[in-house]
Amino acid sequence: MADKPGNQTPNTPDVSESDLREMKVDELREEAREAGVGAVSGMKKEELVKALSEARSGSGGDGSGEGSGSEDDLGAGPDGGKIRRGPESSKSLKYSQEVTSPDEEPEREGRSLVTTHHEVIKEWAEERGGVPATVGGTEHDDHLGVLRFDFGGDDSNLRHVSWDEWFKTFDERQLNFIYQESRTDGNQSTFFRLENPGREDA
Repeated sequence: MADKPGNQTPNTPDVSESDLREMKVDELREEAREAGVGAVSGMKKEELVKALSEARSGSGGDGSGEGSGSEDDLGAGPDGGKIRRGPESSKSLKYSQEVTSPDEEPEREGRSLVTTHHEVIKEWAEERGGVPATVGGTEHDDHLGVLRFDFGGDDSNLRHVSWDEWFKTFDERQLNFIYQESRTDGNQSTFFRLENPGREDA
């Protein structure tokens, strides 16, 4: 890496697409945000490379994510990422760091985090290969059942759903998303749980 001096600077305008492809997805997303690219959480690696390349050459920018459809509409959600509180709020809520923007970082490794921000949740799940899902057999009428993410395991009870369906249910149930970015050893964590602060059995 040291023999590519021009590409070590984040804002270098002449970075080639092949150099961008050597970066990790989360690094590309961060670079794309800084370059003003919209809806980066829904983009695959190749889309990020193209959008970032266009943004840096001045031909892309905000319009580069316009093909993402409803991904642009996710945003913060009805509560702006703020914690939902109620009589059954757990103690872990009190000790969790509130995250209200995709740009916020954990205060330390292993920190317990909480948010209702749609883009934060979607980005967290997708960085871990997670797909929005519900537990089969827990649905009632035409409502989704227990909300989960499918991280590619062998759980045959999980039924994939759209992000729109998942977040519609998440908001209707007034849930909080409690999670970790990384474990205390710095490795990526897939820990999360959903809490309804108004109901003990959520």
